[in-house]
Amino acid sequence: MSNNKLKRRQILGIYTVGIIMFVGILYFVELALMEATFTKDKDYIYVNKTIFEEEIPVIASSKNIIKPYLDNSVKILRDFYEKDDSLQEQEKSLFFYEGTYIQSTAICYGNGNTFDVVSILDGKVIDTKKDDILGYIIQIEHSPNVISIYQSLSEVVVEKDATIKQGQIIGKSGTSNMNKDLGNHLMFELIINSENVNPEDYYDKSIDEL
Repeated sequence: MSNNKLKRRQILGIYTVGIIMFVGILYFVELALMEATFTKDKDYIYVNKTIFEEEIPVIASSKNIIKPYLDNSVKILRDFYEKDDSLQEQEKSLFFYEGTYIQSTAICYGNGNTFDVVSILDGKVIDTKKDDILGYIIQIEHSPNVISIYQSLSEVVVEKDATIKQGQIIGKSGTSNMNKDLGNHLMFELIINSENVNPEDYYDKSIDEL
């Protein structure tokens, strides 16, 4: 009878040890799974951070706007039309085309010769085309609210959707049927918040200042 009791105790002891070991194994397995999940979550956050960091603005806000040419001999041939200017200044900002005087929403630059045209900021080319009136045209987006337009070009050396660096040569000045009297020139427009502005007021300013 005592032998049977001893056997029962041994069996119960074995079961108890087995249960303890089983619970212990479950505990360590659970810890391992939690650690793996935590590591996975950390990796996921890291990947997201990397993607976010790659989605940087087209233009670094610390860069200042430069003029669309490098040749120091280039000067203003026709100015931007300002509604508050004197009549004399406004007359200099009109051009005559097909019997109509038109207010200039751009500035025309030239020096009598062909010169390189450069991008005023980093950006992305959103359009290039040839226009019968304005010659070759390039449009570059620098941020969601800043677009520059280069017109009257004789040559374009960039393609649509290309990423452009500030100061990069994008084309060469030329002529247009709109401003025949100016000869070789660049007709340059700057659009900020969907409005044409006088580029001369924005050179040396950064995106943060606009």
